[in-house]
Amino acid sequence: MTTPAPAVSFPAPRRVPYPGGCVLEPGPYALDYLLKWRADVKVKGTVHADTSVFPLLRDLLADPAAHGLTREEAEAARDRFLTLAGQALAAEGGDPAWLAREFSR
Repeated sequence: MTTPAPAVSFPAPRRVPYPGGCVLEPGPYALDYLLKWRADVKVKGTVHADTSVFPLLRDLLADPAAHGLTREEAEAARDRFLTLAGQALAAEGGDPAWLAREFSR
């Protein structure tokens, strides 16, 4: 039996393109990058092309019904982002808890 597709889907972020040098420490730079990271996000079949993922997820969490979602579906999307983006952040020396904290702001 196949698992149904998630209500909200998006790709995993690729490796953070850290420029090196004196820009910022890799961890904080990666956090900033991931909070602005853009991808195609599908919400209940509607594609939001090249959109900033984090702000869209915050909107979904703030009012799931406005997007045709349940609270659980919006939270599942947030959790998927925290897992995938958290891995990218940790790869650059950042703390995945930083991303979780951004959702509570």
